[in-house]
Amino acid sequence: MRISIDFSKAFVKVDRFFWRVSGQNYDMITNYAFRGLTVALVLTLPGCTSLVIDEYEATAITTYSWRVPYKETGTDKIPRYEEFASNSILNVNGERPEGAVGEADEKGLWWPKLPPRPTVDDIEARETPREKPDSPELLKTVEYFISYEQGGRQVTLPTDYASYRQAVRAHEAGKSLKLTLGVNDRTVEKAEPL
Repeated sequence: MRISIDFSKAFVKVDRFFWRVSGQNYDMITNYAFRGLTVALVLTLPGCTSLVIDEYEATAITTYSWRVPYKETGTDKIPRYEEFASNSILNVNGERPEGAVGEADEKGLWWPKLPPRPTVDDIEARETPREKPDSPELLKTVEYFISYEQGGRQVTLPTDYASYRQAVRAHEAGKSLKLTLGVNDRTVEKAEPL
């Protein structure tokens, strides 16, 4: 069996369609197409959950850690990093945690004591024959969370600095907190004192 297609007729039909569309009806068709696309996107995107909580905890884990970049000699490759000693401390509701060193920083966060700097022997022990270690780098990292009780279980969700600070301020003032949760209720996108 042999099938033959006459593409010239197909192009004429397509050309006639665009010719009709290019007239006055074009704006109406594109307007309806845009509205349809907008409605489809809104229906497929999950909404954000909002809830009001009276009891909660705003936490921030501050960490100092040492790392060393190891560059492969004779290449421009991105260096390999090795992590060494680290120290962390848990900030709860903006209060000074046990083991904090010095005063709170400009963001109201408390930091642990510095971990021991890696020695030359430590650095050389992780070196491969074709690598050259660079100077140790001290990293400062922070992870933010808001915890609350829901349905008899403790829920702890990651958040950002702005939401953490709002929760700390609300806790200090004894206020309730309105949370806006992210996709699938896996993050706190916004925290507002009430």
